[in-house]
Amino acid sequence: MFSKSKINEPGPKQADATPAAPASAAPAAPAASDYTSSMPKAKPAASLLSSDLHITGNVKTTGDIQVEGTVEGDIRAHLLTVGETATIKGEITADDVVINGRIVGRVRGLKVRLTSTARVEGDIIHKTIAIESGAHFEGSVQRQDDPLNPGGRKSAPAAAPAPSAAVQAATAAHKAEG
Repeated sequence: MFSKSKINEPGPKQADATPAAPASAAPAAPAASDYTSSMPKAKPAASLLSSDLHITGNVKTTGDIQVEGTVEGDIRAHLLTVGETATIKGEITADDVVINGRIVGRVRGLKVRLTSTARVEGDIIHKTIAIESGAHFEGSVQRQDDPLNPGGRKSAPAAAPAPSAAVQAATAAHKAEG
């Protein structure tokens, strides 16, 4: 059931005839990757754009962002939280979007939530949406299976497959005859 670890067992004995290693030589330490591979990676904290920050330009990350200031440009993130004091003028694309502040522009997200303090002027393309009472919204709402992809398919049935080349040739020959 229990076994003794080989780490604490003594290594093979060296013969007395073999010269001893210099005192400065230490046994090799295990590589750092030996420890990190078994440890789960900690998720980094969300990046905070404070209320006194004004960004002109696009922001892109695979992590999380909390915006309290002003952004004039597009934002792409995993989780975007728009604070009550925040204003974003541009397109937002994120897996999860929580809006407490003001957005002027299109919102694309798998899960979009407008809280009671949200003010959105623009279209929302989503997979799931929640709009709390008191939220202000001017625009259209459109559900898509893949809202993060600009050419994403709507949640309508799939189109019929294209006819084969043989069917197309036969149809063209039939039209030419008639």
